[in-house]
Amino acid sequence: MVRKVKQAGLVLMGATLGVLVSLNFSAVAQKDPGPLPVEDLRAFTEVFGRIKADYVEPVEDKKLISEAINGMLSGLDPHSAYLDQEAFKDLQVGTQGEFGGLGIEVGMEDGYIKVVSPIEDTPAYRAGVKAGDLIIKLDDLNVKGITLNDAVKKMRGKPNTPITLTIVRKGDTKPRIITLNRAVIQIQSVKSKLLEPGYAYFRVTQFQEHTGEALAKAIDTVFKSSSMPIRGVVLDLRNDPGGLLNTAVAVSAAFLPPGALVVYTEGRTEDAKMKLMAIPEHYLRGSKDDYLKKLPAEVKKAPMVVLVNGGSASASEIVAGALQDHKRAVIMGTQSFGKGSVQTILPLGNGTAIKLTTARYFTPAGRSIQAKGITPDIVVEEATISEKAEEGLRMREADLGRRLSNPQDKDQPKDAAKAAESAPAVPAKADDAKPEVPDIVSPKDYQLNEAVNLLKALSIISRK
Repeated sequence: MVRKVKQAGLVLMGATLGVLVSLNFSAVAQKDPGPLPVEDLRAFTEVFGRIKADYVEPVEDKKLISEAINGMLSGLDPHSAYLDQEAFKDLQVGTQGEFGGLGIEVGMEDGYIKVVSPIEDTPAYRAGVKAGDLIIKLDDLNVKGITLNDAVKKMRGKPNTPITLTIVRKGDTKPRIITLNRAVIQIQSVKSKLLEPGYAYFRVTQFQEHTGEALAKAIDTVFKSSSMPIRGVVLDLRNDPGGLLNTAVAVSAAFLPPGALVVYTEGRTEDAKMKLMAIPEHYLRGSKDDYLKKLPAEVKKAPMVVLVNGGSASASEIVAGALQDHKRAVIMGTQSFGKGSVQTILPLGNGTAIKLTTARYFTPAGRSIQAKGITPDIVVEEATISEKAEEGLRMREADLGRRLSNPQDKDQPKDAAKAAESAPAVPAKADDAKPEVPDIVSPKDYQLNEAVNLLKALSIISRK
């Protein structure tokens, strides 16, 4: 089984929604691209003509051009992509928290489908799909050679219709077969709980359109439910693949002083250069009501721990980096994913769009997270052997082929290792396929328990 990913793009199953940190629906600017490469365009035209004339079967012009655009974008980096009308529509729906599919984030690995992470409370999660799994067949279709978009379309479908995945998992001698039913995926982006009097827990599973508002409501509810003043806050960003940039600013602003720098971006164009602060203008979108203005004052002062791991990417890393640089929170867990690039959605006017990498983002202290990630202040590994193994299977930005380099590290290798061949398939056992469906928090969550222990220690120290 492969340990590195040669070619990947994080895409949510059924929504082509990846770990975007920017979702700006802006028109394509009419900018002068400079002189066109005439000889190369002539070669393109010649190839186009040869295919039209000599290919074994007739091919529509629209298909050839669409595939050419797709190849041009996918060759840039793992996160740039061409979105046809269906994919563009799915992406818009997915950012609002509801879409159809299986509930897994996937990429491509040497022609096969690589599972980045199953999303909690979805068919894939309940069926036992795990991070690092390699999907080699969808029903009777061998995925070798088909595009990621085609694979995603195959996995989409009407709710309650079955699909069978043939999966290769590291450590298995033979592939396993898992059958699950498609469903409309409704993601609850914020979960919260009063762990015990004085200690609040907030989990952000994905940065969606209304995540900032949901977090504000959760903070108000949990703080009011405590029989004593809140002495510690845990913000759980583990396995959060990211989402919208403005909601990352909102989550950061909930815990930072007004006006604090959250993140800045640098790119080639003036539009790609931004400084985003903890101010309403930078996190509100289409809303005049500042949902953060009525938060209890204690939320910006209580000791705080942020939990991250290899599944924390993009917007999650923006929040963790901002809170770390401002010394507002202790970052605990394991190294994060390392996606420090901004993708902008540029509609093309015919119902399609391109998702184009336009900038790199930097933490308030000027750190680039690209291909590095957030390094925890306190490293706490997963609790059990199986969880450690799963963490080891995670791919990170540095493992992706054609990824952007980190401008602060000039010596990083760009390519990852190739995939291994698969073995004959056998059905998976039911007892090892289905994970325990967790509560919001689990008493076996070692990292969370360590976070609470740290907060209690900080509370004792502050009182002394």
